[in-house]
Amino acid sequence: MDNKMLLETMEKEINGVSNLNELNDLKVKYMGKKGIISELNAKIREVPNEEKKAYGEKMNELKNGFNNFFEEKKKELEQAILNEKLEKEAIDISLPATKVPMGAPNILEKIIEDIESLLMSMGYDVVDGPEVEEDRFNFELLNIPKGHPARDAQDTFYLKGDEILLRSQTSPVQARTMLEYQGEKPVRMICPGKTYRRDDDDATHSHQFMQIEGLLVDKNISLSDLKGTFDVIAKHLFGSKTETRLRPSYYQFTEPSVELDISCFKCGGSGCALCKNSGWITVAGAGMVHPNVLRNCGYDPSIWSGFAFGFGAERLAMLKYGISDIRTFYQTDLRVNQVIDRMEVQND
Repeated sequence: MDNKMLLETMEKEINGVSNLNELNDLKVKYMGKKGIISELNAKIREVPNEEKKAYGEKMNELKNGFNNFFEEKKKELEQAILNEKLEKEAIDISLPATKVPMGAPNILEKIIEDIESLLMSMGYDVVDGPEVEEDRFNFELLNIPKGHPARDAQDTFYLKGDEILLRSQTSPVQARTMLEYQGEKPVRMICPGKTYRRDDDDATHSHQFMQIEGLLVDKNISLSDLKGTFDVIAKHLFGSKTETRLRPSYYQFTEPSVELDISCFKCGGSGCALCKNSGWITVAGAGMVHPNVLRNCGYDPSIWSGFAFGFGAERLAMLKYGISDIRTFYQTDLRVNQVIDRMEVQND
């Protein structure tokens, strides 16, 4: 077997092909099951043992030689094909570009991040917690024992008996945080997140919604601290001319409890359809943390006091951007976010 002559022949034949099909035919001719190199390799059985090593080295030389010639020619042909394609499909940069539709940040996320940034600047921590919650944290520690009528308004989805459920509020995160602090240090936190209740979905109700709750526990905290905090949030969201007020209400986990109202930004307080001719719009519930809740979570109510508030992110977004149907937030229509993005740019 004359390796040198065979290598020269292979190189000549490979260099003479003009396309990839011809190149692949040569691979079959030399390296296929019945190819020249394959048949030579099979003859190693007939070679005396003392010559097998030298014969094997020659076969490796042939295989490596063919593969090197093949790969080099393949790259050359592929590059030629690419160059031809680029030449035929040249881009005319004078043509107008194709417009790529762009999305925008989710409305609810924008509202939540906006409030988070504001409250973080006031020293609050953003804390997260589980959506699958225990009844103890969702109700019992918050002064809502089993069988209490206050549970009816927060009827939720139970996953295992009556102890494991989808949380109906983000308040359990507050309870978990207070228990973690063991009544030894102040709490200043915000806990936004998804919550669930057994509501029939319509224009103003949803079985799931985003809640933004805040909690401050310290010494000598009063209702005026809540009013001042709410005033800052309301003016940040709805404008510096926004007025705020607190109205008496009832929640099982706060005492006293209040509704947080803002002056109607549409009519300026004179009365319109949006504010139901009252001049005021309710945007949140709040109150001073009930002594039982403080006690349940390890805080001595004779030493510590605090306030809590809860916003619905969807309600804030509906008011701020004039959205009339809560289902809009969950229909994945990018145009909604784009319109709101443009509104904010114009307002800026």
